[in-house]
Amino acid sequence: MKKFNPSLITSALISSGLVFGASPVMAQSAQQQAEQNEAVEVIQVSGIRASLQRAQAIKMDSTSIVEALSAEDIGKLPDTSVAESLARLPGLAGERRNGRTSGLSIRGFNENYIGTSLNGRELLGMGDNRGVEFDLYPSEIVSNVVVYKTPEAGLMAQGIGGTVDLQTVSPLGAERTITFNANIEQNEKSSGNPDFDNKGHRFAFNYVDSFANDTLGVALVLSSLETPRQEEQFRGWGYADVSKTETADGEAIPAGTKVLGGHDSFVRSAMLERDSVAAIVEYAPSDDLKIKFDALYIDFLENDVRRGLEEGGAEWGTGAYTVTGVEDGLVTEGYYDGFYSVVRNDARSQDAELTTFGLNVEYQINDYWEAEFDLSTGKVDKTITDVESYSGVGRAGIDGRPITARSWEMTSTGAVYTDHPTMAPVDLTDPSLITLAGPQAWGGALAPVERFQGVDGFGPETAQDGFVNQPIFEEELTSARFEVKGFVEWGIFSGLNVGVSYQDRSKSKINNGAFLTAPTWPGDAPIPDVLGVADLSFTGINGVLAYDSLGLFNEGFYTETDAALFENGRFGDTYTIDEELLTVFAKLDIDTEFSGIYVRGNLGLQMVSSDQAGTGFSTTTGPGGFTEAVPVTGEDSYTDVLPTLNLSFEVADNQFVRTSMSKVMSRPRMDDMRPNAQVDFQFNDGNILSGDIENSPWSASAGNTALKPLEANQFDLAYENYFADDGYFAAAFFYKDLTNWHRNGETIADFSDSYIPGFHQSSEETGNQAPVLFEGPLSFVEDGLTGFVRGYELQASVPMRLVSDALDGFGLVASATFMDGELDDGGRVPGLSDEIYQLTAYYEKNGFEFRISGSKRDVFSTEARGLSLSLVETMDRGFELWDAQIGYDFSESGIEALKGLRVTLQAQNLTDQDTVQTDGDDPRFVTLYQSFGANYLLGVNYTF
Repeated sequence: MKKFNPSLITSALISSGLVFGASPVMAQSAQQQAEQNEAVEVIQVSGIRASLQRAQAIKMDSTSIVEALSAEDIGKLPDTSVAESLARLPGLAGERRNGRTSGLSIRGFNENYIGTSLNGRELLGMGDNRGVEFDLYPSEIVSNVVVYKTPEAGLMAQGIGGTVDLQTVSPLGAERTITFNANIEQNEKSSGNPDFDNKGHRFAFNYVDSFANDTLGVALVLSSLETPRQEEQFRGWGYADVSKTETADGEAIPAGTKVLGGHDSFVRSAMLERDSVAAIVEYAPSDDLKIKFDALYIDFLENDVRRGLEEGGAEWGTGAYTVTGVEDGLVTEGYYDGFYSVVRNDARSQDAELTTFGLNVEYQINDYWEAEFDLSTGKVDKTITDVESYSGVGRAGIDGRPITARSWEMTSTGAVYTDHPTMAPVDLTDPSLITLAGPQAWGGALAPVERFQGVDGFGPETAQDGFVNQPIFEEELTSARFEVKGFVEWGIFSGLNVGVSYQDRSKSKINNGAFLTAPTWPGDAPIPDVLGVADLSFTGINGVLAYDSLGLFNEGFYTETDAALFENGRFGDTYTIDEELLTVFAKLDIDTEFSGIYVRGNLGLQMVSSDQAGTGFSTTTGPGGFTEAVPVTGEDSYTDVLPTLNLSFEVADNQFVRTSMSKVMSRPRMDDMRPNAQVDFQFNDGNILSGDIENSPWSASAGNTALKPLEANQFDLAYENYFADDGYFAAAFFYKDLTNWHRNGETIADFSDSYIPGFHQSSEETGNQAPVLFEGPLSFVEDGLTGFVRGYELQASVPMRLVSDALDGFGLVASATFMDGELDDGGRVPGLSDEIYQLTAYYEKNGFEFRISGSKRDVFSTEARGLSLSLVETMDRGFELWDAQIGYDFSESGIEALKGLRVTLQAQNLTDQDTVQTDGDDPRFVTLYQSFGANYLLGVNYTF
């Protein structure tokens, strides 16, 4: 039986790239490694082509189906964040959020269904759920990234979509390297807000060295980033049924025609600040023992303002409107006669810290076996402070206020406004006209608050001048893993890896919120400290006054009224989820020959024992507002068995057919696991006196702590042809049979325990009648939904020197992914796009470097923040993004004094690609339009 032997060039690339992180091949003994190194000529390469070669070597030598990224040099991925680099890999797609590539999908599943690890350990994110926000991780800390599209039993962080393993530098035995990176950044759009600018910067320092005869290695990364974002945003409230029967010209309006019900239009300016520290210490006191300690700290702060208008339109703002154009079920033009415009000066601060520590000990038991122990802990603290501040032409209830009338026209980016044909416009930039008070009577929830009762004829509905949402998230993860691996001779099996892993995870959310009232209530007053004007010309509106609402809130300017007094969603969305996972795993490596074909692979099994528990509150709402929160708990335990088989057949030199069969899973969403129930009581005599369950006064929504993981059976088949050191093409097919997905269920529940005499009853006119029914619908999340996702991937990396020597230095990297799938209830898998295309063209020779990259994906389901910062499903229309980079490496110049210097100019979002979300699949029903402008970075990299 003949054993598989990797190609010399592949071994050389792995060997020359060892300082860039662990390769996915099985560990070798020191003697075996030394013998291989003696037999291999190490080829030193750098830059783009070196990065492609190292990534190709990882992909080629893996027994699973993977994609890989490798840094061009220490501390230099080509992008400002890991997210941007990952989004260009075949089968992967990025998702922009507020102008930054943050989310990621693998084979149609977004980051909530992707396992993410750092050096093999599960990594915490800073989001609301399990998903990692990849833009938070600076590219300087990463040397390699391996994306596992098919699982292995030894992977502890798994997901239905796949696994992303970020790998940091391995300093043991490395030559001293000191690298400085510096960039200045500017956004194409001028700031629409007077207190923000469009400039930023990025600085990084990398240090790698070995000491004491290469028995001690140290790596340190310091990174600081300030990056601006500018945005023009239209947000449609939704589309109402038209009550009008004809247009201004007397043409009939077909039944079922929709009209825009209102809008929020903003200019947004943001500044993201991210400071990161990564440290790695490796110590090998003997040939048999290696100890590695690593730590990562990220301090993340993003401040942004969103200034503009909130205005009701036809139907939802006023019935006094005229239709002037209709097309295929949508009102395309019209005008309305008046709405008291709400000038919005909203501000958000997202403040988060992530800290992780890891200790890894490897002990070589003998020439064939080694043991490994790994211990890690991580913690994330995150607070979002989101302030809404309302101002306008005077407080609601004051007579004689000027009213805004507008004409509108629907476009591909939402509504564009012009002056009303007969009514005079209102200047919302006039400081003598605009006061710091809510112009709309939106404070009805404040009715029970005594201090707002009957003051000078102003009711409590006039007392809301703003609102603050301030959720607090905390998450901790402690992991321990012990495994033994080594060489065996059991027929076709050449290696064995067995181990056990334990994870203890806890995540909590406190959903704080408060109504804000200006101290001048029930009167109003001019806005203190006006900063200038926020420009809304992109909507056809000249602008609004700008002021610092977050500063006013932090200084205690507003009177706060706790929203938990009236909204059951405050306690109803406050929870803690705890889970303990005990995983026992075994993996057998396959290395054999069959009919002259070398076969490699692995056969494995994971048994995952899960104990999960949740604590929270069940809440009740009635006619007087929120009444009480009752603590509730829930728990469950179960065991999952996850088999995996990966096979790689070398059917010809450097040509492989790979196949895989596996069962994969993603842990349930943590917000779905809360035990909370929110009971609502609709107070009107008709409901209370009704015996019809369809008209019951009772209803509720709840989480489900007993949710099982989302599961799929997966099959993969791929062909890969590596025709050059930096060239290959591949084709793959995959099918995921979703055997358990989560769905919205509904049942009839008994609410007798929620009934409060004197509170849940009818009015005095009907004799304080208790409700006839004590049952009503309860909606919740449950297991049991099925579905599928399948797809094809085509990819190629082609160095153009193979076409002609005159094209030496040029190259193309391209991929196309085609997918389809659905859930059996007709829903879409979050993150699934039917088509994804990636293209990178580059030139690198004699120190000159040029690269242009494009990504295109079509429509997909995602989430956006709705009321109270809750996540709601929406459709993203997709995008096409183009980035470019040009640079020069002075190491090739022959100027000794400049050796080690590299200068680059980057342009992101070259074509100013917008983001569009719609109500349903009709692209005309725009609910969100965002335009961000191109971003430019001028950078220098110096290594010595």
